[in-house]
Amino acid sequence: MSLNKILSIGGKPGLYRLITQTRTGLVAQALIDGKKISVPIANNISVLSEIAIYTLEEELPLREVFQKISEKEKGGKTSVAPKADKLALEEYFFEVLPDYDEDRVYPSDIKKVIQWYNLLVEHDLADFSDPDATSDVDETPAVDETPAADETPTADETPAADETPKE
Repeated sequence: MSLNKILSIGGKPGLYRLITQTRTGLVAQALIDGKKISVPIANNISVLSEIAIYTLEEELPLREVFQKISEKEKGGKTSVAPKADKLALEEYFFEVLPDYDEDRVYPSDIKKVIQWYNLLVEHDLADFSDPDATSDVDETPAVDETPAADETPTADETPAADETPKE
């Protein structure tokens, strides 16, 4: 499942899977306990695919940060606990993302990223591949060579009008 369907809801712990949208909000299922909840659109709802982490040069999508953590941890949970002290969290994040902006990325942000990553790994949702990446296979659609019913034949397919059969 892509990060497009995974939500963070302000004021609620953990992550949620988007079930459906309603007129007044959405229905989501908690990854932690599987309970479904109705969330009004007025709540602060963030889709993980839209979240980015500040680096010194640019904003790095959360998916790419998760990929770097996954490479470091070989697909397993993080080696540092989300409740570790500030220094341990910053050291770990510096190993994963050496150019993150220390002035704009707070320890609470690092804690959330680690919690979210561990939750996704625990629920087998750790596919952080790029959904927009193109494959190496040529996906050019086959061209239909048959003329449509409303097309008229070309000049070389029909006899000329001035040609009359010889008697």
